[in-house]
This record gives sequence, structure tokens and C-alpha cells, in this order.
Amino acid sequence: MHAHTADLSHCTALVVEGNATMRSIMRSQLRDIGVGTVIQVGRAEEARKSLEYRSFDFVLCELHFQGEQYSGQDLLDDLRRNQLLPFSTVFIIVTAEASYRLVAEAAESALDSFMLKPYVPAQLAKRLFQSRNRKNALKDIFQAMEEQRFEEAAELCMQRFQAREKYWLYTARLGAELLLRIGRTSEAQEMFKAIVEAKTLPWAKLGVARAQIEGGQVSQAASTLENLISEDPQFADAYDVMGRAHFEQGKFAAALETYAMAAALTPQSIGRMQNLGMMTFYGGEHAQAEPLLERTVRIGLESKIFDAQVLVLLAFARLERNDRVGLLRCRDDMQRLIEKDPDKPRLLRLLRLHSTINTLCQIAESQFGQCVSSTREQCSHIGDPEFDFEGASNLLALLCLLTNKAIALDEVDQVVESIGLRFCSNRALTELMFANAQAHPPFAEQMRLCQTKVLQFSETALRLSLSGKPAEAVQELIRRGRETCNARLIDNAHQLLQKNAAKIAELQTLEAEVQQLRTRYAINSARASLGDPNGRASGLSLDHFAKPQGKTAAAPAVHSALHAVASVTS
Repeated sequence: MHAHTADLSHCTALVVEGNATMRSIMRSQLRDIGVGTVIQVGRAEEARKSLEYRSFDFVLCELHFQGEQYSGQDLLDDLRRNQLLPFSTVFIIVTAEASYRLVAEAAESALDSFMLKPYVPAQLAKRLFQSRNRKNALKDIFQAMEEQRFEEAAELCMQRFQAREKYWLYTARLGAELLLRIGRTSEAQEMFKAIVEAKTLPWAKLGVARAQIEGGQVSQAASTLENLISEDPQFADAYDVMGRAHFEQGKFAAALETYAMAAALTPQSIGRMQNLGMMTFYGGEHAQAEPLLERTVRIGLESKIFDAQVLVLLAFARLERNDRVGLLRCRDDMQRLIEKDPDKPRLLRLLRLHSTINTLCQIAESQFGQCVSSTREQCSHIGDPEFDFEGASNLLALLCLLTNKAIALDEVDQVVESIGLRFCSNRALTELMFANAQAHPPFAEQMRLCQTKVLQFSETALRLSLSGKPAEAVQELIRRGRETCNARLIDNAHQLLQKNAAKIAELQTLEAEVQQLRTRYAINSARASLGDPNGRASGLSLDHFAKPQGKTAAAPAVHSALHAVASVTS
């Protein structure tokens, strides 16, 4: 009998251990401690699938699995990076290997505990209860998060950090993540810096860089990351964030190299493999991208980490090679994703992606009348609030393909300009659009011309403001924003309005117009990022606290290179 008396009979545990005998022993130990339900799996990839679709109170996971590259640490990193591990879950890594680096990685991953083999049942019980006590001590913070009172949760974390109360380091990290989530990026950056000063930790330095990127200080973030990587060249999360910094700067070659480093460090990571495949494709190297995208589908199709845009890019690559069988397989795989996903906002996106792949199949089968009709249907949505960067980039690539096959729509030039004026807001987005249109150079050049026009609209408004006519400047930006649906122009109107509020007589009317446009055309869509923006590199999981939005909720606004969703975790 152990000294702990808390009732764990209602708790569930997952044991992840490659050795069947050890797995059985750990299960028996947990049952003796009082855990009601214990499930066992023999591989980390099996554990990931279980954890994606079910919550556990405790996870005991071996660090290394014989004959496999995917480790327990990789599992934890994937779950954390893609926001699939609730804070309420106690995650304990068990291993016979002891080193400073492993212990440091455990701390950086917000791991609950790290146990060395061999151990006695009393040690396991002690670790379980210690970790559970910490969760209980921070119950007020987690309760606020569950009820989506994120401002309050952040304040509670900051209070505990400033007072250096018990678990202050854990809550400091949680508080900084919350501050990033609610847009208080400068405060998040200061909190991460305070953690670095109090106790130098790589994840805190990485947090500073993430906050700098969120605050638009991308060059400073790149400098922070360079220093961090020079200190620890094996810190894979740092490469993730560095890749994002390069990406937002429009340095795609550098981003590709950085994503390749991250994927090489963790070859079984679905998220990093798909980032590398996507970046390679958008860099114009379709032949090199195809095997990377194929491998992502092979290892990740059934995972929540998998981004369905991978199938679209793979379909384009296969059509380019006249691989009709492979192209149809992309359509079948997309259909499988649609059939298993009941979430309506996500389902709407999958249906849009399926439509693109279906049109590619029609081209391969020479069903040109049908493909023109389906392309026209996609073009009709360019002005919709839900039409995102992902949809725009796919449609542009499709229009290039059709034009090169002499199946161009009569209105194609107007459609291409509408896409460019809406989404060519900055260098990164413009260069992505340019890369997407390389198959038809006139359309590619049109993207850069559209960015020039958007800059001219902004400059016209700026001249009006500098000449003492701020109201007219805001009205000009509202007019252009309404015409183009361009998020940057709308955001410029908002900033100008805030700056000159005291000088504008019709302030309330203009504020209402600007806010309506901001709500409709998601301002965050003016930023570029690769992969799922809900997966924040080295960030802790927050989104599992959000309550379901119901079946009528609108699809999220997409703002990434592949799909512009307000990050998210994006």
C-alpha cells in the first residue's frame, strides 16, 4: 500500500512501451496505484493516433523504441506543436538513458516528469501524484481557460509568476502563451525575456522569437533564432520558427533549407515533413516535392496533424507527370478525409480542396467542358469572405494550367487580377502567388503588378493624410478595400483612423464601416506562414479549451501560404 489516498478510479492511463513484458508490468503498477482504466500500445505512432482522438489523465511513454526512429520525445513534440495534448494530461517519459540533454528536453517540452529505469512502484506513484497536485494547484487558471476567459487566465499566470509562487516557471510559460493568443505580443515577449533572465531556458528564448514574429519584428526574431541555433544546433523547434521567419520575409530558399534541417532532425515528424514538401513545391521543384508529399500522405493521412492541402499539391505534381492512377488516388484519399470528418467548418474546406482535385482529374480525362464549368464555379467565390489564400493559390495554378492547354475562360484576365488585388498584400504573399503562376509567366507578372497597384492605393491615402485630410484618406482606403477585399488596405484604414481619431468629425460612421470590413475580410490574412498555423512551434496547447462552435459556425479565415487560417494555431 502506498501513502497516497486520492481516488484515481475514474482516471484513464495510456502505457506506450515496446517491450510486452515491461508494458504489462507498468499496466499492473498503474492498476495497483488505483488508476481505473489502463490502455496499452507498443509503438509511439499508435499512441499518437490514440491521443489524437481521446484524452487520458496519464501517459507513461518509453523514450526509445527498438527499430524505430520515432521516439517518445518526438511523440510529445508532435502533440504539443499541433495542440493535441490537453494540459490536464500528465505526460511522463520513462527510459533507461540518463543525460543532461534528455532532462533539458523534458523541461523544454513542458513534460510533467522524467523517470529512469529501473524504478519501484512507490516512485511511480509519487510522480503521478506530484504531477496531479500541480494540475490541481493551477485549477483556477485551467478553469478560466476552459470557459474561454483567456484575459483572466493570463492575469492569474502573471500574478503567480511575479510573486514567484509555487510552479511559477510553469505558469510563466503558460501565461506567455496566453498573451500571444490574445494579441498582447509585447507583454508576451517581456514575459519570455523575464524567464530567460531568471532561468536561462532554450524554450524561453524561442518564446521571445515567436513573440517578435507575432509582433511584426521578424528581423529581430531571425537574429534571436540564429543565436539560439548556434548554441544548440539540434534544437528542432528553433528551425521551425526560423523557417517561419524566413517565410514571412519572403526568403523562400532560406526557408526551404531551414525546414530541411528540421525534417532531418526528426524524420518521422508529419508536420515537418509536410512543411518541407510544401515549401519544395512552392519553390518550383515539383519533381523533388512529389516524393516528400507522397511520404507525408503515407505516414500521416490518418493523423489530425495532416494538412489536406498536401493532397492538392501532390495532385498537381502527378498531373504534371501524367500519372492518372496517382491522381485518382489523391481524389480517393481526399474523399476518405471528407467521409471521416464531421466538423462542418473543416468539412467545407475539404470540399473546396476536393473540388480542385476533381477538376484536375477532369483535365486528365479530357473532360474539358466539365472542368471549365467547375473552374467557373470556383471563380464565382473570389469575393466571398471565406475565400482564402489557399483557395486563391490553388485557383491561380488551375487557371495557368487551363490557359496553357488553350482552355482559357473568356474572363480569365479579370479573374487573375481580382485574385492579385485581394491577396498580393506584401512581398511574401506576392512571391508565393508569383511562384504559383510560374506555369504561365503573364499571370505571374500580373501578381507583381497587382502588388504595385495595392502599394499605390496606400500611397494615395498617405498623401491625403499628410496634406491634412485624414477623413478623405480613410474614405479612400475604405473604397479601395471594398473594391479589392484586400486585408492590408482595410488594416491601413483602421490604423489611420485610430491615429487621427481626434481630427475626424465622422469618426463613428467610418469606424463602423472599417470594422465591418475587418470582420468580413479577416485582417490576419495579410500574413504568410507555412503549414497549419494552429500548430505553433514550441508553443503549448491552448485550443483544446475552446468550446465547440456548433454546426453553423463559419469556416475559419485562412492566412497561410497554403491556407490562411487565423493562427493559430494556429
